[in-house]
Amino acid sequence: MAKIPSAEFEIDAAVIRALLAEQAPHLAHLPLQRVASGWDNEMWRLGTDLAVRLPRRALAESLIAHEQRWLPELAPQLPVGVPVPVVAGTPTAAHPRPWNVVAWLPGEPLADRPGSAAAADALAGFLAALHQPAPPEAPVNEWRGVPLPSRADRVMDALQTIADRGETELSLRLGMLWRTLVETPAYDGPPVWLHGDLHPLNLLVEGDELTAVIDFGDLTSGDPASDLAVAWMAFEPSERLRLIAGLPNVDRSTWRRARGWALALGAIVMVHADDDPVLATTARAALRRVLDGTGGE
Repeated sequence: MAKIPSAEFEIDAAVIRALLAEQAPHLAHLPLQRVASGWDNEMWRLGTDLAVRLPRRALAESLIAHEQRWLPELAPQLPVGVPVPVVAGTPTAAHPRPWNVVAWLPGEPLADRPGSAAAADALAGFLAALHQPAPPEAPVNEWRGVPLPSRADRVMDALQTIADRGETELSLRLGMLWRTLVETPAYDGPPVWLHGDLHPLNLLVEGDELTAVIDFGDLTSGDPASDLAVAWMAFEPSERLRLIAGLPNVDRSTWRRARGWALALGAIVMVHADDDPVLATTARAALRRVLDGTGGE
């Protein structure tokens, strides 16, 4: 069974207090509470208005560095809240990797709920603002923003696992669709800025309203289709069509690749989420929507 990777660094309240005492002593007295521990990072609430984000594995160092380098530059053009570092922490003996203090953003993760029409409209505005040509020095990610066929081996492995687990019909249907979508013409435009990990757990909502987009560690550049997969990962057909209508400059081939990305991400996540029921449910819902297809014909 797939498991969340083990932490490589010990993180507790004492570690965070030591970091704050050395680099942000004006914040060191505030209450601390662990609120999330993901595959790569931990999040601790600091007082009522701030949060501390620290890598729990060495490979997450570059993720924190991307947020420190680029979010202050990108945030002013984005129409929803994003976790801009207010303290860009540096490695110490207490924690040997960079870390951030960020604003505590309102809302709860959309997670396994479908997004609303209002959220679709707001996300379209966010994506239009973000997906601008990226500079040559922008990060490059070998997994996101790349040509869709580069994910073929991992997709086929995931589909085989789905079949091996007894869902042969689902695997066959997804495989037939994948072979069609992966033949979509490749992106031929300039690399644009991408969030890189735009799934429902990184969308914060209050009621029907999108309040923030979080976790920019995979910020990268390339084909916008990998971000646009969120249309199937987060929205049912009518709301998906609103999102698509809100991005009139995106062509049909890009939406087809986006549907392919949603299939790829949904299948890969589903077979690696045995110990995360919410993530597994989110991935399964994405695959159901991908097979429905509305908006990516």
